[in-house]
Amino acid sequence: MIRISAALSALGLLAACAMPPKGTDEQDLMAWDSAVASIGCELVSEGDYQPVELQSGLSRTQVQEIAAYKVKTEEAVPTETGGVRLVTGSCAPASEMTAEPMADAETAETAAG
Repeated sequence: MIRISAALSALGLLAACAMPPKGTDEQDLMAWDSAVASIGCELVSEGDYQPVELQSGLSRTQVQEIAAYKVKTEEAVPTETGGVRLVTGSCAPASEMTAEPMADAETAETAAG
């Protein structure tokens, strides 16, 4: 019984860590992603925050909280300048985006030759 309780408690803590910021939903997260992608995938300075706030309809606090959430879920990474870089979707590093098509090309070559 103790093992089950401990496992459920640990699962609850993990779920709590991965929860989006309070007062935000999936649409807010998608709007944040889209807005950050539109400014070059990095959120660093005032010049980055304002367009993200305007495009997403989120407050500064929400933008910052979602950025922290994205870092926790590894959808974004901290930058050396103290900002955040989105690393999913259209902002995914080029090496990740080209890895799969190259594998398909190799498969096609192998099948043809």
